Amino acid sequence: MTFSDNNTNTDLQEDIDVLTLTEDPCHLVVWNDEVNTFEWVIETLVEVCGHSFEQAEQCSYIIHHSGKYAVKNGTYEDLRPLCEAITERGINATIEVLAG
Repeated sequence: MTFSDNNTNTDLQEDIDVLTLTEDPCHLVVWNDEVNTFEWVIETLVEVCGHSFEQAEQCSYIIHHSGKYAVKNGTYEDLRPLCEAITERGINATIEVLAG
């Protein structure tokens, strides 16, 4: 799609940005530790977050090398039960609210 008016394109982008922030204002962050195995973290992400095996594996490597990773985005209400399920399995997880 091509816009002849540059202002229209800018306005559209601003609308999309606002919509994204409204829909997914939080990150579910999983933290690295020296206790849990890659296999356990992968299994947890598959079962709790609905990730594919490959996605969960990639997340676990990023968590290991970066110290933490946002494994899922969503509303606080949607992420809270996932965060609780992850922490019940002995894995450190938090919900970070995005600054508006």
